[in-house]
Parts: sequence; structure tokens; C-alpha cells
Amino acid sequence: MLIKDPDTIPDRWGKRPSDRSIGELLLAGVIALDKPPGPTSHQVTAWARDAIKAERISHGGTLDPHVSGILPICTGKAVRLTDIVLSSDKEYICLMRLHADRPEPRIGEVMGRFRGRIYQMPPVRSSVKRQLRIRTVRELEILEIDGRKVLFRVSCDAGTYMRTLCTDIGEALGCGAHMEELRRTRSGRMTEDGSATLHDLRDAYVFWQQDGREQWLRSMVRPMEVLVDPLPKIVVKPTAVDAVCHGADLSIKGIHMLDGDIRRNALVAMMTARGELIAIGRMLMSSAKIMSADQGKAVTTERVFMDRGHYPRMWRFSTDLDPVDDDAPPPSG
Repeated sequence: MLIKDPDTIPDRWGKRPSDRSIGELLLAGVIALDKPPGPTSHQVTAWARDAIKAERISHGGTLDPHVSGILPICTGKAVRLTDIVLSSDKEYICLMRLHADRPEPRIGEVMGRFRGRIYQMPPVRSSVKRQLRIRTVRELEILEIDGRKVLFRVSCDAGTYMRTLCTDIGEALGCGAHMEELRRTRSGRMTEDGSATLHDLRDAYVFWQQDGREQWLRSMVRPMEVLVDPLPKIVVKPTAVDAVCHGADLSIKGIHMLDGDIRRNALVAMMTARGELIAIGRMLMSSAKIMSADQGKAVTTERVFMDRGHYPRMWRFSTDLDPVDDDAPPPSG
């Protein structure tokens, strides 16, 4: 990261996300749930809510009833990050059935054309407007071909329709094809390795409630900060954190470090030096501009996640309402 102010006072107030209690994680966490085939995503989310007694819960990225795999479940404050989950890239394992025999070299050659930017029309029964749109397929790997059955792995943009991809591949082969089975193996940074079944989630919660054994449940509930991993980061000075918590925009004087090459208008995560999410904001200038300037607003605060008072108030407002730190030592005690 780029260091804007190397003389920032040390952060001695916050708490690393990994040090939060189970109760705190459940109030602002995310679970990589392994959805079974059969129930809808809405029903699975309702079962998860009942299993952990959550007041607020949502899922990020609907899976059709017959599709299995990673369904991110957001709890508490993390519900407001659902749109970040929805926009994260995905990975799938798909079983496609061709409607006629085709030689394997031909199948591989045609499917190779669907890497990169592709055009897709959403299915008739989709919940979005049916208009041609562009999606990027980063990886398309054929795992096995058995007669008319083709097993392949796809890494792609959010909103890529696998059923449509199979149909389009079939048309390009001149024989037709359809999707037979599908499993989502990754959503953003959440993978099968760290996923949990509904049964595991319920049992782990009971073990924690009745016996105080929290290790199993802790391995399933991750801090909400994992959801903003794809976003560029700005590390806020401890003296300016509470100002942002009150909804103030972040000024250049409140920045300790930031990722390089952040563009103007980009969505950015404002973090503490301890890795805590403070807020989501919109860049008013690029990283290069911030590094060369001494004052002015750098980020417009859009969504605040940290509670007021979590950090002490060590800021004031200038005449143009830019939050700035006083560069004074923190109060004792």
C-alpha cells in the first residue's frame, strides 16, 4: 500500500476481526453455506436463520432449487454488504449434455471460443430484464468428456447464466445442448473448503450455546470484512475513524495508507489499521491525486458499519466540513 502519512499515531483502540467473540461475529458475519439440491435459496436462508437464531439474515446470489454449492449467508450488519457479494465473480462445475455426438477435438475447439467476453441473453424465466449483455468468462476448462456428457469448470463474472452458456455452446456445435447438473464451487473468496452444511451449522450453534464449545462455530462464521476483500482499501487514521462513523466524508488529512491505482468514482472500503471495516465510500479523486495533494475531500461516505464511539472522538470539523485530525496525542485512559 501507499503510505500517505508515515507519522500517524499508532492504533491502540480497535479490535482485530479475528479477536471478536462468537456473539460479535454473528451480529456482523458471513457464512459460506453449502446449499443442497432441492430447496430454494430463500428456504435455505430461512433454515439458517432458525439454526443460529439470527434477527437479520440474507443470502448473496440465488441458486436455482436443483443447483448445489456455495451460498453466502450474511448476518446482522453484513446484510448491507449483500450487493458486494452479488457482484463478486463465481466459479462453477457444470455437467452439459449434447443432443448429438461430436468428436472431442471439435468440442474443445468450440468451447474455447467461449473464453473471454461473451454475449448472453438472460433466460425467459429469469428475474432480470431480457436484454443482451456482456459477461467475461475468465477460465473454461473441460474436465471430462463421456460420449455426449461434458463436465467442465467455469470461472466467470457474476450474472453469467450457465444454462444459457450450455445452450449457446450447443448451438455453436450445431447439435444443441442443455445443462444437466450444476454446482457453485466459489463465490468471491468463499470456497468449498470453508463451507458448512445446514446440519453442521445447527449442531455447532447448539454446542456453543449448551456447552460453550465455540471452535466449530467460529470456523464457520467469518467476519464481515471478508466480503470487502475485492474492494480497494484505504486505511484511516485512528484520529479520523469516529468522524467517519458519524457519517463525515474522509479528507486527505485523515488517510494513513491506501491501495495504489484506485480510480476516481471507485467504490472503496475504509478500514482501520487493525483490519476493521469502518465504512464503504466513493472515491472523489484517484490514488495519485491523493498522494500529491495536502487537503480536500478524498472519499464520500456512503454506508457506515462501525458503531460510533468504538474509537474515541479525536477530530473536529473545519469550516468546509472536511473531517481532519487534530494531530494531538490521544486522551489518557
